[in-house]
Amino acid sequence: MEEQFSKIIAAIGEDLGREGLLDTPKRAAKAFKFLNNGYEKTLEEVLNDAIFTADSEDMVIVKDIELYSLCEHHLLPFIGKCHVGYLPMGKVIGLSKVARVIDMYARRLQIQERLTKQIADAIMHATGARGVAVVIEAKHLCMMMRGVEKQNSVMTTSVMTGAFRKEISTRSEFLTLISR
Repeated sequence: MEEQFSKIIAAIGEDLGREGLLDTPKRAAKAFKFLNNGYEKTLEEVLNDAIFTADSEDMVIVKDIELYSLCEHHLLPFIGKCHVGYLPMGKVIGLSKVARVIDMYARRLQIQERLTKQIADAIMHATGARGVAVVIEAKHLCMMMRGVEKQNSVMTTSVMTGAFRKEISTRSEFLTLISR
């Protein structure tokens, strides 16, 4: 990967022998591996058996979880926050595991629409919930730094499953609670 970054830097007209660029291919390769480390993880590893029996059936929400991902079309970052809600049916997921699930999928080349669905499906699979709701709000540098160069645009995606899709009052409660 270092060799490829060297070629990219040289292709834009930079001098790889310049002091500031001497170790850049190595650093860039290391950074790119870190930014995409979600490929090295599985849902089972991330959850690490942190699924617990609970008699609660009331809505659980974790909101404003920051996320960082790379757009698969331009390899530029998109940065935002994710809100997750679910309706337990005898099982709850460890709080930090919600954030870890988000990171696992965000640390892959992505489109926001797929990322939202992957998170919802993973939470549903892990908990067997009556429903899962996921909303992601993100700014895409591929739209801000190039192309149309719109600095204040925010993309919002949502996936609602089970009771969140079927019951308007449940969906409304979730959306109201995450907007506070």
